[in-house]
Amino acid sequence: MQHTVKSDVVFEGTGLHSGKPVRMVVKPASADYGIWFRRTDLDSDDTLIPARWDAVVPSRLCTLVANAAGHSVSTIEHIMAALAGLGIHNALIEIDGPEVPILDGSSRPFVAGLLAKGTRTQAAPVRAIRVLKSIEVREGDAVARLDPSDMLEIDFRIDFEDAAIGRQEKTLNMSNGAFVRELCDSRTFCRQADVDAMRANGLALGGNMENAVVFEGDRVLSPGGLRHADEPVRHKMLDALGDLALAGGPILGRYTGLRAGHAMTNRLLRALFAQSDAWEIVDCGQPTGQKLPGVGVLRSDIPVHI
Repeated sequence: MQHTVKSDVVFEGTGLHSGKPVRMVVKPASADYGIWFRRTDLDSDDTLIPARWDAVVPSRLCTLVANAAGHSVSTIEHIMAALAGLGIHNALIEIDGPEVPILDGSSRPFVAGLLAKGTRTQAAPVRAIRVLKSIEVREGDAVARLDPSDMLEIDFRIDFEDAAIGRQEKTLNMSNGAFVRELCDSRTFCRQADVDAMRANGLALGGNMENAVVFEGDRVLSPGGLRHADEPVRHKMLDALGDLALAGGPILGRYTGLRAGHAMTNRLLRALFAQSDAWEIVDCGQPTGQKLPGVGVLRSDIPVHI
């Protein structure tokens, strides 16, 4: 069955790139509503923005969605990952600015806030997108691919010159709360040189070493170090889940990412939906419904960091 939040969940913080304060409220929505953003700061008749693959527009370093009027919301991947990882299918997200708050750079604060308020079961089946044949997109040595599977699996590999990151790979079956236990607390990461370049171009003004893991060569500059030895690849998997959530329903398939990012995952969804014989919509009953992300998640599953 579909789920929404029981009551309003409020998040307040700053935008990663703007550095400006932002207030965001995740509100309950009816069955089959999906996920939508509403810009409450705009004086316009068209402030609703769909969290959907075909609303994504090119953006540097994050996922950004926009409506026909040109109103947009950026850096949506972490809240989308939290919603998908908790099995929340319907919500209206009101936000008083153009950028989702970065909080600690992971999905953990979103997960904790949503779980604290709880979810409500709705009298409608979950409609999932089943991958029927393999779809792949490439760009240089980067690859994003979807293959048929009876559940969502994510296989990700990264390779950085920086010794503190290096080559990392991880594969997870995303059923039964794996996202909350394994991925939700992994923070966005960058190199010090990237930080310097972004700030020189007026970006990452709200970024700091508390909401991103900063690397330089063989050193981790952020206080406290890593939450996981392979935190970078885990964060890439978190991002992938958030971007895949823009499909409009849970995906039943195996996602493989090799040096892939937000833009490539969106290109992959566009390639999938462009081929009508590559996918189908299925109502999830037993046992498929028990394999979806979010089923059986407990508040105790949230990683604790001291």
